[in-house]
Amino acid sequence: MTLDALDLALRTGATALLLLLAALLLRDFGRSTAGKLGAAFALGSAAFAISTAAEFANQVTWWRGILIALSTGNTIVFWLFARALFDDRFTLRAWHGVAWAALVALSLINCTVLVTTASPLSQMTALALTIIALGTNALAVVQTMSSWPDDLVERRRSLRVLIVAAAAAIAIVNGILQIALGGAAPPVLVSIANAATLAAIVATITWQLTRATGNELFVAPVQPAAERIEDADTTLAADQKLIDTLTRLMRDERLYRHEGLAIGTLAAKLAVPEYRLRRVINQRLGYRNFNAFLNSYRIEDAKAALADPSQAEVPVTTIALDAGFQSLGPFNRAFKTETGLTPTEYRRSGQPA
Repeated sequence: MTLDALDLALRTGATALLLLLAALLLRDFGRSTAGKLGAAFALGSAAFAISTAAEFANQVTWWRGILIALSTGNTIVFWLFARALFDDRFTLRAWHGVAWAALVALSLINCTVLVTTASPLSQMTALALTIIALGTNALAVVQTMSSWPDDLVERRRSLRVLIVAAAAAIAIVNGILQIALGGAAPPVLVSIANAATLAAIVATITWQLTRATGNELFVAPVQPAAERIEDADTTLAADQKLIDTLTRLMRDERLYRHEGLAIGTLAAKLAVPEYRLRRVINQRLGYRNFNAFLNSYRIEDAKAALADPSQAEVPVTTIALDAGFQSLGPFNRAFKTETGLTPTEYRRSGQPA
């Protein structure tokens, strides 16, 4: 078997796995934003695997141009996929689609029109596209790692880090290669190593995803507070004791007001392992994110203050900061998500204290 044939075989295997992964994600998790974005990312990665094969490296055809453009736009999809995986409240916006379409269009123009002229503009465009790709991948990694500690779903924590780290690694390596090679085709051995890495990563991710359940990875409907209390009444005695202690600390000592409160700090105060506290808050109380758990108490605190006639002249910003929020923007968003009203509208509605 020649080196070119080996490269093509590895990429064919990776492409088949990526298509299978996209089909599984759409079948099992197609209703969730993360599931749809995951499938789109798998398809874009398949386009990348085909378009960068050594067999086609020197071909300038319309179909390869489309595949290259789709794989370039896949950096935006990857960033959105990482956002959706880690932020249960994430929603797609129109400007996300506009950014993706603009990047795809620029890449398509470059690889089908500009590259044929061999002009400096083509090289500058290719460099700009590579820098954009590296930037979006780096942004996805930063956002992923910054929100990872607050994730309460144990299996999801490890699996998400695997997916994002693996995808980011190969994207960043390819971006660096593009800059180093100046857009030229990589040596066949480099292409084979790239293809083998891609195939191994895709195989690992596909295997892990087939072992996971939807609730471990993707957003499930959050139980109403009353149902969470009913579920807590049926927990084991040890967990119930921990829940009672946790509730007392939250309601009596108002720990949620403490700046920078982390789950590790709270676990130390409760004298329990962090993994156990994470499991109880997630599985017994129904929260998937530690900040969502804290915000439930903060919102109740703010609602009481806004409905209190004696605090009618207290600014909303003061109430938000007193409740534990770091700034007004996150408070307004969380409050409206929970109540359907802005804090000012809630205050004017005359809710009972």
